[in-house]
Amino acid sequence: MDTSAQLYESDATGWREGLYADVRHVFRAPFVNWIVRTATANHPELTRHLWGQVKPAFLTRAFAETSVAYRDAVLSALEDLPAYRRGTLGLPPSEERELRAQVETFDVVAPRLAVLFDLVDRSMSGGAVGSAPPDDPATAAPFPEHLDADRGAEPSMIAADEVDPEAADAIAGIRSFHGFDDGFPSIYRCLAQWPGFLARLWEDVRPAFESDAFDAAVDAADDVVGGYVDELAYRPALSTEALTAAGFDREAIDEVAGLFREFNAGPVETVLPALPAFATTLGVAGQRRI
Repeated sequence: MDTSAQLYESDATGWREGLYADVRHVFRAPFVNWIVRTATANHPELTRHLWGQVKPAFLTRAFAETSVAYRDAVLSALEDLPAYRRGTLGLPPSEERELRAQVETFDVVAPRLAVLFDLVDRSMSGGAVGSAPPDDPATAAPFPEHLDADRGAEPSMIAADEVDPEAADAIAGIRSFHGFDDGFPSIYRCLAQWPGFLARLWEDVRPAFESDAFDAAVDAADDVVGGYVDELAYRPALSTEALTAAGFDREAIDEVAGLFREFNAGPVETVLPALPAFATTLGVAGQRRI
């Protein structure tokens, strides 16, 4: 798959425009994530089919409970995080508001992406999905309308090769910590718009991230996601056999499966739990209970 190819939201027309609107609505986020833009650019019809299969997993109260449990699992393990009061970041008030709003958006999408990666990866690789659904109303009850509603702002980001020298050391440390050889994830390209803050943030959170506590946070978050996928009441028909029967060719299936496998098992595994941690430092983390 050509991972440099993306269909940006501004270029989406026809059913693709509708698909993107639906992803934003279901994920309660003002943007469409990189993996969806990339999959749509490379294999649009398969991505449309895939979204239709996984969408129900995000519409239940059980997922709402999972999303807040994910945040709580991370923050319960990481108790020694800095807290930046308003007016102490050395930024103009308008920029500080924008920073906090954009980081809040990443807090919203973190559990949604974690479930998406695991659910699609398992479904396409023959893993267990919905093997133990409980007799619980939450598995089919609707997602609470108030939860994560109207949070955050559309993130803006610098290009990977536009790092300000003030943040260069921090970015080098971030890449080393997460295991990225080149480039860096969206959250850091967002934070790098405020290089002085990113340098300060990384210096402050690095001890916690390099501790056993962060390993525990990653494991706890994985357990929350894994438990939800195990107990899912809706089983996506995304096996190779099901997708072949639906008319998709094997090369497209393998490429999309490989993309989600890379995200479910690669360096991003440690990036997603960092998102609620960053949000809590800025006082914009969401609910930890429903």
